[in-house]
Amino acid sequence: MVVSVKVFKKATPNGKVTFYLGRRDFIDHLDYCDPVDGVVVVDEEYLKRRKVFGQLVTTYRYGREEDEVMGVKFSKELILCREVIVPMDNPNMEMTPVQEKLVRKLGANAHPFTFHFPPNSPSSVTLQQEGDDNGKPLGVEYTIRAYVADNEDERQHKRSMVSLVIKKLQYAPPTRGQRLPSSLVSKGFTFSNGKISLEVTLDREIYYHGEKVAATVQVNNSSKKAVKNIKCFIIQHTEITMVNAQFSKHVAQLETKEGCPITPGANLSKTFYLIPLASNNKDRHGIALDGHLKDEDVNLASSTMVQDGKSTGDACGIIISYSVRVKLNCGTLGGEIQTDVPFKLAQPAPGTVEKKRSNAMKKMKSIEQHRNTKGYYQDDDDNIVFEDFAKMRMNNAEMNDQ
Repeated sequence: MVVSVKVFKKATPNGKVTFYLGRRDFIDHLDYCDPVDGVVVVDEEYLKRRKVFGQLVTTYRYGREEDEVMGVKFSKELILCREVIVPMDNPNMEMTPVQEKLVRKLGANAHPFTFHFPPNSPSSVTLQQEGDDNGKPLGVEYTIRAYVADNEDERQHKRSMVSLVIKKLQYAPPTRGQRLPSSLVSKGFTFSNGKISLEVTLDREIYYHGEKVAATVQVNNSSKKAVKNIKCFIIQHTEITMVNAQFSKHVAQLETKEGCPITPGANLSKTFYLIPLASNNKDRHGIALDGHLKDEDVNLASSTMVQDGKSTGDACGIIISYSVRVKLNCGTLGGEIQTDVPFKLAQPAPGTVEKKRSNAMKKMKSIEQHRNTKGYYQDDDDNIVFEDFAKMRMNNAEMNDQ
């Protein structure tokens, strides 16, 4: 059985400079982050003693593009890493196996490059917009860029510049631990003896995307009030550090009267199951996602992970967390009893059974999606599969000038 290597490809509008990347997702392992490694192919005749410069750029958009008036910008663009790709600063750089294969395949005009994410750089997060909003999405986005110029500060021309959007993600720890998160809350009532106790326990602390979240609810009613119904939610908490803003959105919910009313002196113990999925929250404004809106297999944004001994308050960018919220409705006069139990939602770590299962499902979808796509083809010699990035088209006038 021959295993093919999938490589992503994108060229400048004039076709003189082409990017090749072995992957689009780069993983932050907390103590280190995967480097961005790829190859640039450039037409030497077009270069004419000029240089090819490369940049790793992050764009932090915290406001709508249509609200930018009078020169006010609601985004920040930071160049995290820059280097000269052609001619190479370090001709003896160590290449990855994919880079070596691409250089052999593409010939003398192929030049490898490597960018490194700085420590504590935020993960890629996109805030979902409303269905009729076609502006640039809010969130943190990473781009690698290459352009031809005589010097680094020279104005960049669109016809000789190519940009690829990539994602910086985090995985769950290899082991999920034995801790069972729980919360206990009780409420008494004015002019009435006794109280109602509510305890919520989860079956684990870390869940993978697509897994059921099991919440065991235990109610002890020693008051004179009755519980009318029970509501369960999974809440996504989002903190935008640039503007010190926080908001919460429910991404899964259920309401039930099973076992209700819970009359005075009665008890209830029941497990409720909820599945937080991005597919169930399409076109809901403000939902945080891993990466881009156009990806069919996009997940809800993963929980922000930090190294042991550090707090998520020290993180930058967009900080994501999750909790299960349970509410008991005690009627008009009794009000509500509520408690939250935090948990983590993340991608399974490489090598785990869950990750292999997830990759197999994505591979099946990818094969089906690209079976009849022209931008996807295989080279039998080196077992490399090339997939074209969608090009960012310029207006017709610019295209005609090329």
